[in-house]
Amino acid sequence: MKIRDFEVTPLTNRGLLLQVHTDEGITGIGAPMNYEHGRTVERAIFDMSEYLIGRDPLQIEDHWQTLYRSSYSRQMPILVAALSGIEMACLDILGKSVGLPLWKLLGGSVRERIRVYGAAGGQSPTEVAASAREKVAAGFTAIKAGPFPRAVRHIEPPAGIDAVLDRVSAIREAVGPEVDIALDFHRATSPAFAKILLRELEPLRPLFVEEPTRSTDNIGPLLELARATSIPIATGERCTTRWGFREICERKAAAILQPDIRHCGGVLEMKKIAALAEIHEISIAPHNAADPLGVVASIHAMAGTSNFLIMEYGGGGGEGFFTEPLQIQDGFVALPQGPGLGVAIDPEGLAAFTHQGEWRQRSMRRHPEDGSFADI
Repeated sequence: MKIRDFEVTPLTNRGLLLQVHTDEGITGIGAPMNYEHGRTVERAIFDMSEYLIGRDPLQIEDHWQTLYRSSYSRQMPILVAALSGIEMACLDILGKSVGLPLWKLLGGSVRERIRVYGAAGGQSPTEVAASAREKVAAGFTAIKAGPFPRAVRHIEPPAGIDAVLDRVSAIREAVGPEVDIALDFHRATSPAFAKILLRELEPLRPLFVEEPTRSTDNIGPLLELARATSIPIATGERCTTRWGFREICERKAAAILQPDIRHCGGVLEMKKIAALAEIHEISIAPHNAADPLGVVASIHAMAGTSNFLIMEYGGGGGEGFFTEPLQIQDGFVALPQGPGLGVAIDPEGLAAFTHQGEWRQRSMRRHPEDGSFADI
């Protein structure tokens, strides 16, 4: 079997659908990370395709190492995003060629289903509490929310701290003690202010706090925060490959790693990151902000991962996109049973989800008082 050609479709969820076609009629699908740089990731995919067309799609590890090591900037997110999608599609081809779901080819499972969490949103405490109740009613037993309804100053006054506590307390009151609540700081806080908030939030018992500071730029402040709080610290959605996670693990700067399968290097690389984390007694909670195919691929990677905690259900279960969407039951999703990734793209759904027009850069959040920028 040989790779014949590549097809990339931009999606309305700021994602990309990659289809790798073979000369035997098997097509593999993958989800390379995009966000606002879709055209750049697409160009990187077609650059890599010049090497891959005409080669065996099942030589996955060799292709990954060749494309990664031949790059001058090995950990450049754009390139690793392209590589992640290609690897995912080739693994889908592998599963389809032998008629087995990918998780079985990765060594089988250590669990029967995968726990997922949903996202709650809203500007006011009342709105975010209502959103949280809706997620629980939809079957989730864990939710994640942002605690900041607006841009955050380096150090907020007491009213700013109270606003965060009111917001999180409203969620806790809405869902009760049986539901886990994770909080995404989204790198918006300075280490000094994050330390204040973590102390104040401890009585509300969050499942974890995600990205309390700019961890990928500077491990030191993240390590200081991890040592200053009893709340588990999570990070890693912006890290690429196991080398991007090495220092976090070795210094134990987080209790939970959040690799995103669409740009950490793919399914096999996520497994390697999880193995690295396991050595250091660190859990894995994959990041998946907006892509149901990324969710599916992560399910396969986590099925046999012993230190898996929970994963993000971003983009939903593929309603209107997959021919058979994923289903949530009691906060869990079943392992796919079909060959490869175990899902098929609905042609009409793909047409509806195809992005039309130009990609746009996300706007910077700014402080209304003086117009200065705020991290997001």
